[in-house]
Amino acid sequence: MRQLQFWFEFASTYSYVAASRVERIADAARLTVDWRPFLLGPIFQGQGWNDSPFNLYPVKGRYMWRDMERLCAGEGLAFRRPSQFPRNGLLAARIATLAEAEPWRAEFVRRIYAANFADDRDIAAPAVVGDVLGSLGLPVAEILESAQSRENKERLRLQTEEAVRLGIFGAPSFVVGEELFWGNDRLERAVAWCEQP
Repeated sequence: MRQLQFWFEFASTYSYVAASRVERIADAARLTVDWRPFLLGPIFQGQGWNDSPFNLYPVKGRYMWRDMERLCAGEGLAFRRPSQFPRNGLLAARIATLAEAEPWRAEFVRRIYAANFADDRDIAAPAVVGDVLGSLGLPVAEILESAQSRENKERLRLQTEEAVRLGIFGAPSFVVGEELFWGNDRLERAVAWCEQP
């Protein structure tokens, strides 16, 4: 079955919207989704940024928050502007990396996004991440410990390096072969590219 890579970062606003719809759009096109967590921090630092571009450029930030309100309303997604932005999604990214072959991975990702962008919870806190794991009926302590293993940390680091190699500079991004599509609004274009002969 053909595959669409979905590269996401838990601090990314637009990745919240994309995560809510990527499987629906891909399923309609008979594509599988390869969920790829990565870290934007090292990528932004490489560009000389020490914060989200939405904070660095206030006019852009004001537009983004209003745009998120419109997009979430259109998708039927709950949305509350986080009291802290961006939040550190490192632990959640490590768990999403650990869960590569697990059937609960996509739902975990969606619930972490909802915790951040709908419930205004601190997704950097192990207790919050543990609540999400517990809501899925998963062994919380075991997963939290495994996610922090040296091997798993290295996997996420290598995955972030792979994102850089692919030319990814923001999230969400979609990759088809070596073709890169950036932004929630490029999801349909990426799927259409998959459908080309």
